[in-house]
Amino acid sequence: MAKEISFNSDARDKLKTGVDALADAVKVTLGPRGRNVVIEKSFGAPQITKDGVTVAKEVELEDPVENMGAQMVKEVASKTADIAGDGTTT
Repeated sequence: MAKEISFNSDARDKLKTGVDALADAVKVTLGPRGRNVVIEKSFGAPQITKDGVTVAKEVELEDPVENMGAQMVKEVASKTADIAGDGTTT
């Protein structure tokens, strides 16, 4: 498969779209009144969670550049959870 190369505002806009998509999925878990999120699994029953890291790990976007933006945030969330143990959403 050929590599897609994006430049300038097009690349920034797509990365931002990916970051925003992941943030929208995770932000509903914020705080003590955070809501549950249902995650569809390819096998077995769906998973219900309020954990921002779990939600972030399951997000996969179609557009490769948007997905890169989501992956960057996902990596930060995962590292935060590893070191601090909490605080992914914030």
